[in-house]
Amino acid sequence: MSSSHINSVFYAESYHPIQAGSIDGTDVLPHDNAVYRALLCSSAGLYDPFGDPKATGDPYCTVFVGCLSRITTEETIHRVMSKYGRVKNLRLVRDIVTGASRGYAFVEYETEKEMRRAYKDAHHSVIDDCEIIVDYNRQQLMPGWIPRRLGGGLGGRKESGQLRFGGRERPFRAPLRPIPYDELERLGIPPPPEGRYMSRFQAPSPPRRERNPSDREVGSYRGHSKDRMEDSLRSPVETEERHYKRSSTHREDGSHRRSSSDRKGEKDGHYRRSSSEKEQRRRRSSVERGEHSRKRKERDEHSHKQHKHSQYSHHED
Repeated sequence: MSSSHINSVFYAESYHPIQAGSIDGTDVLPHDNAVYRALLCSSAGLYDPFGDPKATGDPYCTVFVGCLSRITTEETIHRVMSKYGRVKNLRLVRDIVTGASRGYAFVEYETEKEMRRAYKDAHHSVIDDCEIIVDYNRQQLMPGWIPRRLGGGLGGRKESGQLRFGGRERPFRAPLRPIPYDELERLGIPPPPEGRYMSRFQAPSPPRRERNPSDREVGSYRGHSKDRMEDSLRSPVETEERHYKRSSTHREDGSHRRSSSDRKGEKDGHYRRSSSEKEQRRRRSSVERGEHSRKRKERDEHSHKQHKHSQYSHHED
């Protein structure tokens, strides 16, 4: 391993319990019982990340907020996190028996852009004298995710002896020993991304929503649905005024199109009339020229007969 990579790190894009328990992401054996328990849950498929009925909302617009004080309330979290965007939903996780805060929450924003702003700027901010951590919703967006209660998770405290690496707070360090590629491949563990390590001060980008061509049609449908919903929330007077403005706009557009069509029709009619008049004048001129030629020919014949008659009378004399 090059000495230039001693301070380099990398982040996990998918979750594997054995790798999460390794400081450099190259372990091939679980080093504590919690990692072994998480490995059993992962192998047997005992955890369903989408099976929590309380985990609602859009995961791409949701951030995880951890290391909260036990006295921090929903109102405080809402006030602080509203600095980064419009909060759509907030859930402070509490103990099901005592109702006490578990020290972490999920905050959903109206848009993905606002979520990314909070992900970038709210990390390591202070709420009730506690420095919080902000991460994306790994429960639903990270493949293979196993939560802390089942031996997985990320981060942790040194005194617990159950540190988990690969996350935003504790990334993997670039390995200083040879990488066992064969063993990692056998266990299904992604190897370290050699040549693509990051600095400790670089923040990993959260997953992006996959786009497809049908999103444009869905967006158009959602736009119409949003208009209908806004109409239902307005008072009858406001709704009537909006419909009146729309109909006025449609009428103006229709009259503009009709006037343009009329002008085009008048222009075409004028062109056709002009062409017809030219054709009539041409025919009239042709008839007049023919009549003039016929009369001129008759005059010439008449003058010729008179000339012959005068000559004949002169010879008789």
